[in-house]
Amino acid sequence: MDRLYEFDREPVAAAKLQSGGKFAGLFAGEHVAATEFVIGAFFVLHGVTARDLLLGLLLGNLLAVLSWTFLCAPIAVRTRLTLYWYLKRIAGPGVTLVYNIANAFLYCILAGAMISVSATALGLVFGIDVPKLGAVLPNSVGWVLLIFALGAAFTTMAILGFEKLSRFAQICSPWIFLVFIAGAIAVLPRLGVRTNLGNLWEVATTKVWNGVAAAGQDKFGFWHILFFAWFCNLAMHVGLSDLALLRYAKRWTYGLYSAFGMYPGHMLAWICSGLMVAAIGREMHPGLMAYQAVGWAGVAGVLLAGWTTANPTLYRAGLALQTVTPNWPRWKITLGAGVATTILACFPVFFLKLLDYVAIYGLVLMPVGAIVFAEHWIFPLLKIEQYQAEKRGWACNWTALIVWIGTLVVCFTMPIHLFFRWLPGYGIALVSYTVLMASRRRT
Repeated sequence: MDRLYEFDREPVAAAKLQSGGKFAGLFAGEHVAATEFVIGAFFVLHGVTARDLLLGLLLGNLLAVLSWTFLCAPIAVRTRLTLYWYLKRIAGPGVTLVYNIANAFLYCILAGAMISVSATALGLVFGIDVPKLGAVLPNSVGWVLLIFALGAAFTTMAILGFEKLSRFAQICSPWIFLVFIAGAIAVLPRLGVRTNLGNLWEVATTKVWNGVAAAGQDKFGFWHILFFAWFCNLAMHVGLSDLALLRYAKRWTYGLYSAFGMYPGHMLAWICSGLMVAAIGREMHPGLMAYQAVGWAGVAGVLLAGWTTANPTLYRAGLALQTVTPNWPRWKITLGAGVATTILACFPVFFLKLLDYVAIYGLVLMPVGAIVFAEHWIFPLLKIEQYQAEKRGWACNWTALIVWIGTLVVCFTMPIHLFFRWLPGYGIALVSYTVLMASRRRT
């Protein structure tokens, strides 16, 4: 197990760089995922119109691809380091400790949501009731046992490392994508679509994305969809957590391979899941949606979709905790993260409140991405000394910590929708960190 070395504390060696196909498969596997069954269904429940959905997804996913390509990938291929070790040079071990614990915990919650979604599919196999919309606590012992069985399987795959993750994703993602497509096609007659598809747009605008929000759900419009599509992976591209993956890329242009996840997953799969949830009376039950559409193939699709997404998420959590531990091997840390993830997955609130959680999770980590971007690109342009924490032996770069906390205070008090807060917050963090570090140099 100790031979499963992933360059946890040093730059990736040139001989270990991966081909573009590996990244295409990894992005597709992670983003054609179990959460797509939940997110696409929630758009229907939030009363999005068909026009707002299509335009918002087209533009929002384009912005996400550009963020990976121009913000995250260039830094990844220049440093060949994980964010967790690069941040240590910039902010010192104190800030890095806080960030990595927070990051790992948030990733564990996200991976736990993937396990929960997969469990909704296997619950049909074993006759286990799935928690209903609005539930917070586990509803049965059977649900908990099922979560623990899936958690063990998911954690094992995450321990095996980058190459095994990408291989697993390459094998599973094309088939998972076909399950989404087949499921959507299968429910069209049930929704009233004629065989010649002549009334498809009419059905889409009146029976699926009809602009009517379900009880207890806010109504979403074009801007909600655009910003959600852009920031639902905020921590990974703008927040730079995907340095952990893209450090293996041969060129920065490999960031464009994120399109293999965004458009098949965060557009087409969301549309397909919206059709499937409309066909079962708008009940939030991913496993039931897929099963009623394409039978047991749908159950297997939901299971594997959760697996391919939880794997790299747990992998990132293990890497984040590397800087917190006294030279423990990555597999032991990932095992610990997997245990924590499995416990969190027992609580259905994390996948039933997924849209809000994704927004908060990205918002919390976003200021650190701005700090690293400023230090890496802006400081050399303005002739501000880089890596002062490393050079001066600071245990904590207090400027970075103050900017991070201050940005979050401002963001969480903004009188605008949660989805829109990260963009002004990013500008605040970028400018304030640059100005404060420049003034610190003069003093």
